[in-house]
Amino acid sequence: MSEQNGSHHKLVIIGSGPAGLTAAIYAARADLEPLVILGQQPGGQLTITTEVENFPGFVEGVMGPELMDTFHRQAERMGTDFLWGTVTSVEMSQRPFTITVDEQYEVTAEALIISSGATAKMLGLESESRLLGRGVSACATCDGAFFRDQKVLVVGGGDTAAEEALFLTKFAKTVTLIHRRDELRASKVMADRLSKHPKVDFMWDTVIEEVLGEDVLTAVRVRNVKTDEVADVECDGCFIAIGHKPNTEFFDDQLETDDEGYLVTKAGHDAATLTSVEGVFACGDVQDPYYRQAVTAAGSGCQAAIDASRWLESLEDPG
Repeated sequence: MSEQNGSHHKLVIIGSGPAGLTAAIYAARADLEPLVILGQQPGGQLTITTEVENFPGFVEGVMGPELMDTFHRQAERMGTDFLWGTVTSVEMSQRPFTITVDEQYEVTAEALIISSGATAKMLGLESESRLLGRGVSACATCDGAFFRDQKVLVVGGGDTAAEEALFLTKFAKTVTLIHRRDELRASKVMADRLSKHPKVDFMWDTVIEEVLGEDVLTAVRVRNVKTDEVADVECDGCFIAIGHKPNTEFFDDQLETDDEGYLVTKAGHDAATLTSVEGVFACGDVQDPYYRQAVTAAGSGCQAAIDASRWLESLEDPG
């Protein structure tokens, strides 16, 4: 992991979560000698997750940091090089692409895989951050099974919150949806399904002021925005479902995105992970607003590496 200022690579991978490290494993096996730029949170969101029970191959489950360490060591053994730091800008107007890290180091690449992920939007409370993974979660699909027969809360009012709440009804004893307005922003179909579900109730016009608990979540402090009445609500789990933000700010609008800012790839074509710029590929949560799972991210990382490898081969042999 030595400094690589000025170095040139066939392939640079931005991000080191399941997508980026799987891409690195496949690219290294194809003799592309990839460089992975680790990013602000090496290992991605799984490094702040406790037990992962739904990743294939781990019968008893595996701790998130342990899983990502395994990914990292496997990629390194295959021949991947790593660079500590965060990408602050990328110049894509000509090849080789120029990637600036921490505003001071520059590396160049013939091809680029973007796997910078997405960040769950949180409430911004210190106590929320402290208890993340200890009762506070931003992913019902990941953590819902840990709350079987327990009382959980879901914060939000859009389709994401509705989907999370409905998923949690499979496990939880009760699901209370907390929303700052007096009606949902979710689609009518989703809102109707929630209102008719016997396990679901609502706290309208309400915001969370504080997350309570020493080592694990025990309750949340809520405030009614119309009356200013404050109350503590006991719960076992609190799921923040106010959306995700793809980590694409350093591309400076050089790549096509959807309305939410996710990178658009040519899904279903010969190169399913190709972005709007030739030679730039994307995988994982940065281009997936729907599934957001470690296993789907890893799968798309495999696709991106194969797409990038074939594209680089086409440059060497255009015929």
